[in-house]
Amino acid sequence: MSATPIIKKMEVVPVAGYDSMLMTLSGAHAPVFTRNIVILTDSEGHEGIGEIHGGDYAFSFLKDLIPLVEGREIGAYRHILQDIHAIYDKSRTGEDDLQTLDISKLKFVVKTEWALECALLDLFGQFLGLPMAELLGEGKQRDEIEILGYLFYVSDKAKAEGAPLEYIDESSSPDPWFRLRREEILTPERIVEEASAVREKYGVSNFKLKGGVLKGSEEVEALKALRKAFPEARINIDPNGAWSLKEAIELGNEMRGLVTYVEDPCGPEDGFSGREIMREFKNATNLPVATNMIATNWRQLYHTVIESSCDIILADPHFWGFDGTIRMSQLLKPWGLTWGVHSNNHFDITLAAFAQVGAAAVGNIAPLDTHWIWQDGQNLLSDTPEIRNGKLILPSSPGLGVHIDRKRLEEANRLYMSLKSHDRDDAEYMQYLIPDWKYDSKKPCLVR
Repeated sequence: MSATPIIKKMEVVPVAGYDSMLMTLSGAHAPVFTRNIVILTDSEGHEGIGEIHGGDYAFSFLKDLIPLVEGREIGAYRHILQDIHAIYDKSRTGEDDLQTLDISKLKFVVKTEWALECALLDLFGQFLGLPMAELLGEGKQRDEIEILGYLFYVSDKAKAEGAPLEYIDESSSPDPWFRLRREEILTPERIVEEASAVREKYGVSNFKLKGGVLKGSEEVEALKALRKAFPEARINIDPNGAWSLKEAIELGNEMRGLVTYVEDPCGPEDGFSGREIMREFKNATNLPVATNMIATNWRQLYHTVIESSCDIILADPHFWGFDGTIRMSQLLKPWGLTWGVHSNNHFDITLAAFAQVGAAAVGNIAPLDTHWIWQDGQNLLSDTPEIRNGKLILPSSPGLGVHIDRKRLEEANRLYMSLKSHDRDDAEYMQYLIPDWKYDSKKPCLVR
């Protein structure tokens, strides 16, 4: 007789959702984004769920794991993950560098089995009657987790007229934020409008602007406009390493008093790694620095800490795993460094996962990133976690604390199956704005 329930079935469901023409260093977000959902059913009839990045690579990888999972006890979840790593880790070494935001390498940084870890922890928490946060690290630390209002420059979707897919139109929505997030937003004034709408809907008092889009000096003007409009807010910028060290220092000196921290202001340059260049930036500006690019595994973290390159490590659980991201917080706290989370486009399953890791992380954590505000309304759950007064509320039910809505899951799967390509390509829709556009890690996407 098993001590804990047995995993009877593992499902992998690829899904798609709608997005705005969000601008980043890597180009323009396509009209849809893709994700993969894992659903585990145990011998007591409980379902555990997890979500990870989309694409055929991740889908195939997860499908290959089914024989290693079905028939196992949920209480052996650590051993299940160890078995996976023993088989697959050797084939994934040497291709885990994200220092230049090369989207083609993202699949090597994201560890797809972390969706499975989430689903296993969900089941185990349900078995024990405890939230997932209680199973991680030192247990639950808080019930509410502060989030960032994640601001983006947005291009005019009408310029992609004739494209294979159309961007969603919410111009008739009664919700001011839902209408605004699908419109063109390219000026400081419009960025302030965006921030105002996000604050009104979600109550946030922290903002992060995704840079690497316009000239650095123009993006600093947007920060100045935000500071004037929201004098008490925490304001940050993330250009994804687009600026040279020289430009980053010049802009950094101008950003004193405007920002709480700068995320990945510069990257590899002149034979030096991003870790070395970021250390030089800190020397020159004394600004706090965050990263999700130069420390994406434990070996990179070692060198980042030795170089004193960063103050805030954004430990996305889809990079580090759920155990790993909380272990990160346990390291950073005594070192006097700060833990946070980076995000990508995601459904509300990931929002629930962020609530659990945010609740379990030790120390004085940074407000969490989340793209959810750009996907809000596209729920795959019957009980999506709530964002109230700028705080993500930890679900009260055990495990992940949420439940899949099969009808909505099927709709998202149908959208996915209608797509010709399932892999992310920010260059495709960027070329409707600038013909023959090509990614360049040192050129903001609209500067050509």
